[in-house]
Amino acid sequence: MPWIMSAAWRIVKTWLGPEAISKLKFVGKNEVQEYIDAEHLPTHMGGTDTFKYSYPPLPDDDFQTPMCENGPIVSEDETESKEDAESESKDTLDSSQNEEHIKKSEKVNFLEESLKLDECDKVDSTSRTKTAKKPVTVFKGPLLHISPAEELHFGSKDCERKSLIVLNNVTKNLVAFKVRTTAPEKYRVKPSNSSFEPGTSLDIVVSLHGGCEASPQDRFLVMAAEMDQSTGAGTPDLSQFWKEVPKTKVMEHRLRCHVTESSKPMSLLLDENPLHSNIKNNQEDVHSKIIRLLASNKRCEEQIDECLWFQKMLMGLVSLLMAITCSALYLLYTDRSRL
Repeated sequence: MPWIMSAAWRIVKTWLGPEAISKLKFVGKNEVQEYIDAEHLPTHMGGTDTFKYSYPPLPDDDFQTPMCENGPIVSEDETESKEDAESESKDTLDSSQNEEHIKKSEKVNFLEESLKLDECDKVDSTSRTKTAKKPVTVFKGPLLHISPAEELHFGSKDCERKSLIVLNNVTKNLVAFKVRTTAPEKYRVKPSNSSFEPGTSLDIVVSLHGGCEASPQDRFLVMAAEMDQSTGAGTPDLSQFWKEVPKTKVMEHRLRCHVTESSKPMSLLLDENPLHSNIKNNQEDVHSKIIRLLASNKRCEEQIDECLWFQKMLMGLVSLLMAITCSALYLLYTDRSRL
């Protein structure tokens, strides 16, 4: 223990009783295992516990359900209310022969259209996975291995407006997942809520919608939970599953957005409209300057916090030294008065 702490302990010890003093132990790295097992100590203290603290979500993280390719995803309560309304309306309708023939024809047409839409979705999904770049880094969680580990990369080019999230099921059961974001109006995620078999992988395509631009402040949240063998993999079962699953069994992983700046050739810049290019360049310059100002402001705040902490530490040390000096002068004064 440093000398200043030992001097402070001598003063504090006079304020405590014998029972409190007996409960306080000052140990080093070599003696700490006499009181705490090695499995409960971190590695830098000679233990075997590899636990790493994960920071809680930031106060501005307001994750919401993103938009799907065909429009907004309807919430679970809305789907239930719609199903109830449809069931009531079906009960009240009169079943006549002409209506049955019309319904049968509509069902046939609907099945044909749904099959066509499924084929189009398959083609679209394959084209999306081809255009999106495969991530390299991997986050290894207890239920899923998520790639990329930290950032989704977006840029201004057409091929850079899509990013890919690869999920690998490392469990022995079905795993349900859903993806949420802080900017649901910007991004389209497909699939955003589903489940997949053990030992398989799934590609999730995240694309920018329309003329929206990615921002470093945008974040994504991947939530996953292990399903029992009795639980189905359909959408109604999934909605009920997310309502009943406890939060302690839900795995969460957050991803940031990284915006890459791509340089265009001079031939393309000459072909573009000069006024439009000047406005766009000015907007990009202002945006980059704002980002740099925010980063420098954050660094200044961190330095100010460090200075304040150092000032408080110095004030504490000075007050402690003053107390030690006063006590020493008081002891000297009492010794001289006795003599």
